[in-house]
Amino acid sequence: MNPYLALGLATVAEVIGTSALKASDGFTRPGPALVVLVGYGIAFYCLGLVLRSVPMGLAYAIWSGLGIVLITAVGWVVYRQTIDLPGLLGMGLIVAGVLVIHLFSRSAGH
Repeated sequence: MNPYLALGLATVAEVIGTSALKASDGFTRPGPALVVLVGYGIAFYCLGLVLRSVPMGLAYAIWSGLGIVLITAVGWVVYRQTIDLPGLLGMGLIVAGVLVIHLFSRSAGH
């Protein structure tokens, strides 16, 4: 499997798990709690596959950076949580940082 496809799957699974974590209401609701466990299980399995060929720092930067942006979008759409301009700017800086690492850093494994 392409490591970046696996990284995308890991990120989506983590976002699903985190979204279900909110819905689980402190693990008091069994359905969402099960989704949390399965989502995180898939996320970490896929991330383990990624780490076979992608440097750990780069993989984690992409996984966490993209996860922050996606979970914020889920919070906005599903849970009606708002984000202000400084929050949007901060997320933009996170995305910019991941791009700088991936495109320009020798530690990215180019």
